[in-house]
Amino acid sequence: MVVTLIEEFLTARATRKPSPHTLAAYRRDLNAVAALVAADGDDATPLPPDRLPVGDLSPRVMRAAFARFAAPRAAASVHRAWSTWNSFFTFLVAEGVVPGNPMPAVGRPRTPLPRPKPLRGEDTPEELLAAVARAEGRQRDPWPERDLAVLALALCAGLRLSELLALRVSSVAGRDGERRVDVAGKGGRPRTVPIEVGVDRVLTGYLQSRRLRFGRRSVRPDGPFLVDRAGEPLRRGGLQYLVESCYRRAGVGDRVPRGARLHALRHTFATRLAEDGAGAAEIMRLLGHASLASSQTYIEVTAGQQRAAVAANRTNRALSGLSGL
Repeated sequence: MVVTLIEEFLTARATRKPSPHTLAAYRRDLNAVAALVAADGDDATPLPPDRLPVGDLSPRVMRAAFARFAAPRAAASVHRAWSTWNSFFTFLVAEGVVPGNPMPAVGRPRTPLPRPKPLRGEDTPEELLAAVARAEGRQRDPWPERDLAVLALALCAGLRLSELLALRVSSVAGRDGERRVDVAGKGGRPRTVPIEVGVDRVLTGYLQSRRLRFGRRSVRPDGPFLVDRAGEPLRRGGLQYLVESCYRRAGVGDRVPRGARLHALRHTFATRLAEDGAGAAEIMRLLGHASLASSQTYIEVTAGQQRAAVAANRTNRALSGLSGL
């Protein structure tokens, strides 16, 4: 039965350590389309979803189910569901449950890659870091060393929210001059990001401040790298609130693109890499992208910014005003 195989697939996926949100999205997409297949059976009476045999999932049936699934949904949601079902069938083929994958016969919408959303303003990252480095009396329990470490890892190493939360104390390693952060990346793809002296000092200063607050045992190598003001592992909501409060303290909230928040720091890291001449392959490795196309968007944005800067040149405007040109 399909429902049993879905659970087996999700169990196999769990070994890759996806986030709970990702697993929930897998289950939602698989069950939603399976329910449409069951309801669309050849018999007059719809089949209960838990009685749907995997042999019923032919290309024709899957095309019809996805057509119904796509009708009320955005292209990005349909694309995600298609990818989930493609992975599910790939798993079934590898397990010898089905002879082939019908998903190539099912159309999927083309979704453009999301555009980068870095912080606006040439000096905004520097203003943000300088403001957060100062402890403010208005804060109930200021901990600028910890807040600065979060911003440094996002702005200078490009870490995602989930990657920041997964860091261990031992994740920051290497000899002097060769310091690095070992990152548990998205989709179970580990990567190593080199860090420079300035970032290393910020992270070292944070761990020293943590020893003073909670004692030497609080910085054991296997412990979480980021903790809250009670010494407990920092969680998703706490990290998001921390970054929001940093924006408020620096007075740069209006320079953060809508819907980006912490991700704007990662986008700023990548955009500045491109502006300083890094290639798409280097950006791909440093950010842990699954495809070169995602990294290429930063190069394209930079090229667009360069063209806008040239267009703003006053000499160009003077030329455009000359008659006959």
